[in-house]
Amino acid sequence: MNQGILPMAEHSPLPLYVQIRDRLRRDILDGTYQVHERLPSENEMMGVFGVSRITIRQALRDLHNEGLVFSAQGKGTFVSKPKAVQNVQRLEGFGEAMAAQGYEASARVLSIQQLKAPKAVMSALDLQPGEDTIEVKRVRYLNRAPVCIENSYFPMDIGRRMFGLDLSGDIFPMLENLFGIPLGGADISLDAILADDEAQQYLNLKSGEAILRVERLTHNRDGRPIDFEYLCYRGDSFKYQFRIDRK
Repeated sequence: MNQGILPMAEHSPLPLYVQIRDRLRRDILDGTYQVHERLPSENEMMGVFGVSRITIRQALRDLHNEGLVFSAQGKGTFVSKPKAVQNVQRLEGFGEAMAAQGYEASARVLSIQQLKAPKAVMSALDLQPGEDTIEVKRVRYLNRAPVCIENSYFPMDIGRRMFGLDLSGDIFPMLENLFGIPLGGADISLDAILADDEAQQYLNLKSGEAILRVERLTHNRDGRPIDFEYLCYRGDSFKYQFRIDRK
C-alpha cells in the first residue's frame, strides 16, 4: 500500500508538472499505488509539492491521457488497470511494445511440443500435409497480471532450436539475434470470441466473457512464413492501435 508521497528534489531543470507526472507514474508502475487505489487529493498534492492546482491538474491530465489513471466525479483520481496498447505500424513483440511504455512484461511457458500441424497452421506456414510443427504455448503478463494466452507455431528447422531456451521474453529478438533470422512483416487479423476453459483458467475470466483474438503470421525478410500465432487477450487489458490515411 502507498505510504504517502515525498517532496520533489530541488533544482531540477524539468517543469514542475513534468516532475510531478513522472513521480506519480513511477509510483503507479512500481506498485506503490495499487490498481483502483485512490491517489492523494489535489489539495494534498498541492501541499506536498508546493505547487498550484493548475500544475497538479496538468500532471494528472497527462496521466489520464496515458491511461494510467481515471477520475470519478466527487471521489477523486484512481489508478487504472494496466492496458497494453500496441501500435501496429511497426512489427514488434509484446515485451518490446510494453517496455517502451514503461510496463513490465514477462511470459510463462505452459508447454513446448512437436506435433502434427493443424490445418490452419499448415496452410499459414506453407507446410506439407502431415508435416510436423513446434507449438509454444505461453501466458503473457503485464505488470505481473495475466493478460494473454499465446499459441505460437514454427517450422521444424526453427522451432526445434527453442527447446531448452529461456522463453520468458519476446521471441522476435531471439529469432533475429540468436537464430540470425531477419524479420520482414506480418499479416494480422482480429476477432472477438468467447473465452474457452483454458482462457478462463489462465486469464482469470468467467464463463461467457469475451476475449480479443489476434492471428499474426510473421515472415522473414525473404517472405518465408516463420511464425504463426494465436494471441488471446483479456478484453479489458489490451488495445491495438492503428493509423490509416486516405490517399
